[in-house]
Amino acid sequence: MTSKTDDSVTFSIMENGSHTSPSDTHALNSEILLGDCHSHLDQYPRAEIPEILTRANDAGVRFIIGAGTTVDSSADCIGMAQEFEPLYAGVGIHPMEAHQTIDSEIYTRLESLAKNSPKVVCISEVGLDFLPTSPDHQIQFQVFREQIRLALALKLPIIFHSRDSHPEVFQVLREESAGDVGGAMHYFQGDEATAREAIDCGFYISLARPLMRLTELQETAKAIPLENIVLETDAAPQPFKKYRSNWTEPRHTQAVAQQLAELKGISVQEVAAVTTRNLARLLGLGDWFGLDSGQVIPGLT
Repeated sequence: MTSKTDDSVTFSIMENGSHTSPSDTHALNSEILLGDCHSHLDQYPRAEIPEILTRANDAGVRFIIGAGTTVDSSADCIGMAQEFEPLYAGVGIHPMEAHQTIDSEIYTRLESLAKNSPKVVCISEVGLDFLPTSPDHQIQFQVFREQIRLALALKLPIIFHSRDSHPEVFQVLREESAGDVGGAMHYFQGDEATAREAIDCGFYISLARPLMRLTELQETAKAIPLENIVLETDAAPQPFKKYRSNWTEPRHTQAVAQQLAELKGISVQEVAAVTTRNLARLLGLGDWFGLDSGQVIPGLT
């Protein structure tokens, strides 16, 4: 997998294989360093963001990637990332927002957004979605291909969405040589064969809260090496849930890490160390972790 890499940054792995009890969260949070590969915090009221980030930090989640879904949403993600240190941004047009082809004007706007802020670390959220209510498939194909070409031109990894479209997505990724920059298959819920095809294309598997409940996904997670996995939440407002406290937030990255550790029979510290290393290397974030200022971050050596 080709990606922006800082090989000077390595992550220490706790040697004991014991699992940390959820009741000992304070001790756990001081030992782990997590990154959330994919969120939509731009959809929350801006006033809520400081508290969301505090809860994330308390859960060991130190950096969070906001995914753009339109040109305007991408700009909002960048603005938030510039305001809040733990946030980084992706630039992209979501397939469900692909209502028109990307012409030279739209391409230039996306390119400008991606080039003009150091907080932009990926092209996201892009891909294909073939739900019956989705936009015209041919327009989606064109929008996806143009954004892959933008990623290649800017040497940025790609975080992609695929719903009812896996064969077509993998075909496009291969035809456009998207593996040259790599990336991650967002909110993965597929079987082992699909995971291995994504990995063969040069991409990580990004696991989220469905890992807590989907038996087939749990079996896939057991089979796929930790070196091919990153973690995310896809956090966005969920008003359909009765209680605000149940909305998915970046803090839930920790629960995903704990579930993955249990499935693999290893410590959550090891899961955090390896998956965060994967994500940091992919996104070129090795210098973020306070190393320049001399800050000591648990899990880094």
